Amino acid sequence: MRLGKINPKKLWVPGATFVVLALLATLPLYASTYSVILLTSILMFVILALSWALFSAPTGYISLAPAAFFGVGIYTSAILGKQLPFPLVVSLGGLISFCLALLVGALTLRLRGIYFAMFTFGLVELIKHFWLWYEIQFTGTRGRFVVVVPHNTIYLAMFAVFVLLLLTTYLVRRSRLGLALRSIGECEEAAAHIGVNVNALKTVMFAVSAIFMGAAGSIIATRWTYVDPYIAFNPLYSFMAVLMALFGGLGHPYGPILGAAIFAYLEELLITRFPYYYMLIFGVVLIITVLYLPEGLIGLIGKIWRRVRGGHYAAA
Repeated sequence: MRLGKINPKKLWVPGATFVVLALLATLPLYASTYSVILLTSILMFVILALSWALFSAPTGYISLAPAAFFGVGIYTSAILGKQLPFPLVVSLGGLISFCLALLVGALTLRLRGIYFAMFTFGLVELIKHFWLWYEIQFTGTRGRFVVVVPHNTIYLAMFAVFVLLLLTTYLVRRSRLGLALRSIGECEEAAAHIGVNVNALKTVMFAVSAIFMGAAGSIIATRWTYVDPYIAFNPLYSFMAVLMALFGGLGHPYGPILGAAIFAYLEELLITRFPYYYMLIFGVVLIITVLYLPEGLIGLIGKIWRRVRGGHYAAA
C-alpha cells in the first residue's frame, strides 16, 4: 500500500495556527500586564465577531442580537459571581444565553431580511429597558458590583472560549451541518425541498452561536467591577461584531478573526488618542468596506496574491 505524498502547502495554515495558539496560551508567562489586558479585549471582540459569523455568514441572516446575549452573560456574573465558582458562572452565562437564543430563534427565525435584523436589534433594547425597570423597582439600584478576578485568569478563560469557538467553527464548516447552512443561505426553499429542516437548523445554530457570546460576557464582566443595563446591553457590541466580521471577510473562517483583531486594536488606539472621533472613523471604514471591499480583507489579500502569482508565472 503506497502512501500519498503530503503537500507542504496544506500544512502551513494548521501549523501556523498551532504556533499562534501556543503563543497565546503561554502569554501570561512572558507578557506585561497591559499586554494581557489588551489581548483579553481583542479576544473578546474576536469571539463576538466569529460567533456572529458562525450563524449569519452561511445563512445570510443579519442578526443584531450579540449585545443581548453578551449582556445576559455579563449579568450572570453580576448576579451569581459571589455565590458560584468562576468557571461555573461562565458556563451558566453561555447556557442561559443559549436558552434565550433558542426561544427567540424559535419565535422569530421565520422572519427574513430587514424584519429579522430589526427584531434582533429591538431585542437588545427590550432586555435593556426591562432589566433597568427591574433593577429600579425591585432592588432600588441601577447597577451591580461584580466580583473581581485576576487578569491572567480572565485572559486564560477568554482564550479557552476562543479555542472552543474555533474548533466549533471548523467542525461545522467541514460537516453536513455546514453544507445545510450554506444551502439555506443560497436558497431556503430549495434547501427545504431537498430535506433540510430549515427552521430547526436555523434555531439551533442561532442558539449555539449565542453560547460563546454569553460566556465572553460572563468573563469580561469580572474585569469591569461595576455594570448596569446601559453598559451590559450596549447595542455597540452588536454593530461592532457585524462590522468586524464584514471588514475581515465572511468567505473564510479567519476573516472575522483578522477583522476583529485589527479593529479591537484600533479601538484601543483611537479611544486614547481621538476619543471624540473614533466612532466617526469606524463609520467611514464601514462605508469603505461595503463599497470597495465586499469580500473583506481576506478577499483583498486573495486578489493581490493571485495577481502576484499571475505576474510571476507570466515572467517565468
